[in-house]
Amino acid sequence: MSLAQVHYTSAAPGDGGTAGRFTAVGPGVSGALLAEIEPLLRYELPEGVADHPSDGELRSLPQAFTYAALSDGSRLVSRSAPVRATAGGVGPGVRFHAHAVHLPPGVPLPGDRLPVEAWRSPHWVAVTPGGAIPDPLMLPPGPTAVSEGLDDFAVSRGPWLAAVLADLRRASEPTESGGRPVVLVERQCADVARWLGLASVTLPRESTERLTFTTYTRRPGSSAARVVGVLPEDAEAARAAGLRVHVCAEQPPSGGGTDDTWAATAARVWRSRSPELFREARGLPGEPFAAGPLAVTALCAGIALGPDGRTAAAGWAADRPYALDAKRTVQLVEALTSPGIDDRTGPEFDAAGRLFGALEGRCPAAVTAPLAAMLVTEAVRGGNGSLELPRRDAFVGPEGAAVAERLAPEILTELGDTAGSRAVARTVQLLRVARLLGVDDTDSLPGVVNHLAPALLAEAAAEGGTDTPGFAPALLELLDEQFEVRTALLGALDRIAPQDPGAVARFLERVALPFTGTQALPHLRMCAEVPGAMATLGGDRAAVWHRVLRAAGLSPFAEPLVLRTAVGLVWEDRAPTVAEARLLMDAATSDSHRVAGTWARLVDAALSAPAAAPSATGTPAGPSPASTDEAAALAHDLLRGFPGEIGGRERAGLLLLDLVRELRTGAPEPGWAETVRTLCAQAEPVEPALRERAHAALVERLLAPDRPGAELYDFVHGDDAELIAAYDRTARTETVRTRLRTQPAYAADCFTVWTAHPHAGRTWPPVAAALLDEVLRPAVRAMSAEDVAEVEATVGRTGSSGRAEAFRTWNRSSTLGRLGRRIAGRVRRG
Repeated sequence: MSLAQVHYTSAAPGDGGTAGRFTAVGPGVSGALLAEIEPLLRYELPEGVADHPSDGELRSLPQAFTYAALSDGSRLVSRSAPVRATAGGVGPGVRFHAHAVHLPPGVPLPGDRLPVEAWRSPHWVAVTPGGAIPDPLMLPPGPTAVSEGLDDFAVSRGPWLAAVLADLRRASEPTESGGRPVVLVERQCADVARWLGLASVTLPRESTERLTFTTYTRRPGSSAARVVGVLPEDAEAARAAGLRVHVCAEQPPSGGGTDDTWAATAARVWRSRSPELFREARGLPGEPFAAGPLAVTALCAGIALGPDGRTAAAGWAADRPYALDAKRTVQLVEALTSPGIDDRTGPEFDAAGRLFGALEGRCPAAVTAPLAAMLVTEAVRGGNGSLELPRRDAFVGPEGAAVAERLAPEILTELGDTAGSRAVARTVQLLRVARLLGVDDTDSLPGVVNHLAPALLAEAAAEGGTDTPGFAPALLELLDEQFEVRTALLGALDRIAPQDPGAVARFLERVALPFTGTQALPHLRMCAEVPGAMATLGGDRAAVWHRVLRAAGLSPFAEPLVLRTAVGLVWEDRAPTVAEARLLMDAATSDSHRVAGTWARLVDAALSAPAAAPSATGTPAGPSPASTDEAAALAHDLLRGFPGEIGGRERAGLLLLDLVRELRTGAPEPGWAETVRTLCAQAEPVEPALRERAHAALVERLLAPDRPGAELYDFVHGDDAELIAAYDRTARTETVRTRLRTQPAYAADCFTVWTAHPHAGRTWPPVAAALLDEVLRPAVRAMSAEDVAEVEATVGRTGSSGRAEAFRTWNRSSTLGRLGRRIAGRVRRG
């Protein structure tokens, strides 16, 4: 069909200031379309053009070759070129003429050519014709002028090639219209057209057809095209408009690269003058701009690529091992394993490992052997612990022997170095490679596992959280592959478990080690049992302890260290209670606790026992007799059971508890107060509860009716403020007050004591006076006359007549005080 042509020229002098006018319009182009087309055809001269340029200067001026999409779905291909003004005209000597071809919706270019191919069509005209002219889009068959020399142009633009192709690809995506254009800065608009020629070869057909463009404009910020060309003097305006600008007319950029692997690979293909590979790559499966197909095609053609390109090729081939024939598979493997490559990356090795796994079994071993050798060499020399290693049968034949001979000394040397802090993943990888290559590491295995076992716990703890550690999958594969390593490593972990059973238990929660075989492994089994026991038995630590101990399968009498592991698991961060400590002590002999070291936990339980139990009202009610007796009895047994192990402040603390037991149940050696003071000093820093318990036991015994007078005398004259304060507190308890009210003999004894030492230091006299007035006086007031008389008589019998008189005087002052208050009250009422 015949396509409508449009001609537009700049306004002549006297046209009323218009920019231009249509001089010819073909059929089917409506007035509304002309209004949309007109801005696309206008031309603005570069700055500094002479009014009357020479013919050479006129030919050097840029031409705007434009491909635009119109609102009704039609398209426009046009060329706007400067022309000399008519002779005798007034004003500048340069005008422009625009020649355009309108393509209705759905109508392709003649010959199904691309718009950029019409750039050098001989049928573009610079004047309005008087009759019909050939269609500029009717091109002769074969490559057009714009396609010629693209290889040379691509090589000359090498520093910018990858970045520009990446942006042209993005510009060709089916995004909404009105996007910001990509700006190409060239001194010649023909070079902008060559960039578009590169894009037309590189991009898929549908992408190229979306790539609207103009090779020259002075106003890139207002252009609706996706790609625009500007001269160097307009580059700054394009940057100021926030556009993506590629200045290809200056010094090459220092980097010039891009993170677009497809674009970087395409640039290497162009620099290798192999554009035919783009069509070949589009014949492979994959997304249009996936880097894998193009990278595979380039590598098979002998084009060297960077790490990202090789990674993309290996990854693509690993996902589609059936897409390549035998020849190209061999070519790809040879390219990936070339000995001249020295910049391989971790992701590249990972992709190569996946490719090996995909090809193994599909291809002869001779094809995949170079991949296997490269992967194993990297595992040893590169330290890449994430590599997926090949199977042992990948190294049958001379290839395997050569690799083993080359790598065995390095593997054994590194495994034998147990002084460094080698990562777990590295040790696991070396052990797996050693087996893979048939390297005999028997002699170094004990040292390796002794180094590996604590490293497992340390790295897992350093990672934190509850997720599986990163080294776990490779570790489990190692243990599944190598029975001797599994046996040795589990044994090493079992040996170190008693030192930190909590860490081992947390590790086993995150890494399910296979120890369900015939190995005893009592400590590992206990560590594995404790989470379930705690979940089902809750806070009953004694029940948890019994269950964990049963999981060991050994008696603590036969293997005392199971005691340490069980105690560490159940009471990891706290001391047992006294009752729990008694349970532990009765579960094994003192020799077993001595070997296990658990006697120290029993000491902690005794020394940290609480001093008092809460009363029914929620306030402290004094020492709990039950806890006091249990802790004191435990201390007594510990001192007998571990006389050589307990020393220092712990021994003093236990002796203090034992003294508490004797004060409450027996007859301790004389010098109670001094012994308490001495033991407290030796036990510093003494636990507050223990100090309170010792003081309470002492003063309770000193407040008892049968206390020795010598002990009371030493106590009073010792002038120990803390002990006297404890005495004062205990004397004011309800137990003592009740005894005073109901036992005249006890009241007489307390009166004698509280009045007998008026000059015993500075602390005792005010306390004794306060106790007389605030504790004894209310008790005596509450007595009957007969009981008061008995108190007086008892004071006289146990003291002297003067002491009895003193009591009468003290009691009379109390009576007179009461009588005086009664008389005063009656007077006030009268």
